[in-house]
Amino acid sequence: MPLQNRVTPLGDLIADPARGTVYGNRGCLHDAGGRIRRRFATRRWISCRLEFKDWRRAALLQPGRFTELFFLDEATAFAAGHRPCALCRREDYRRFLELIGEPGADAVDARLHEERLGPYREAALDELPDCSFVLHRGHPWLVAGAELLKWSPGGYADRVLRPRNERATVVTPPSLVDVLLAGWAGAAVPLLHPSASA
Repeated sequence: MPLQNRVTPLGDLIADPARGTVYGNRGCLHDAGGRIRRRFATRRWISCRLEFKDWRRAALLQPGRFTELFFLDEATAFAAGHRPCALCRREDYRRFLELIGEPGADAVDARLHEERLGPYREAALDELPDCSFVLHRGHPWLVAGAELLKWSPGGYADRVLRPRNERATVVTPPSLVDVLLAGWAGAAVPLLHPSASA
């Protein structure tokens, strides 16, 4: 049975057998039986490489340890409010700090935490950068050029033309939209799942 540790663009934790391309955590969210009991335990929400050096991971959701999370891709992790890890993605992390304009992890995490807890904002669809997420027809969709791609745990399923001259509810936190607008191109993890280009 799949564990409830797959993250949606809305930041929700779901159980699904699909494996993503990005790993991360936001503290210990599960109880001794592996059941998710809270949405977060810390302000430090990070996204990591699936593999780093020769580290071996133990069984998932061990009592008292952080909850291992999985994302379809980095665009999904950004939408959920996660930033690059300073350890396994050091170069990405340094570039991220430059683009977001904060001196270090504590300032970034405080800023992102406030944005994650705040209400979603509205914006013109025409002005949003690729790889940001919006709510469209009640579901999260990825902005991708002239299209919107419907998110699913296993990949991007449907495509529609990006509506012109319309406003949308933006899921990706404002600071991370700004990072995407500034030309984010992390190297350690896939920004987009392969299904985005199918």
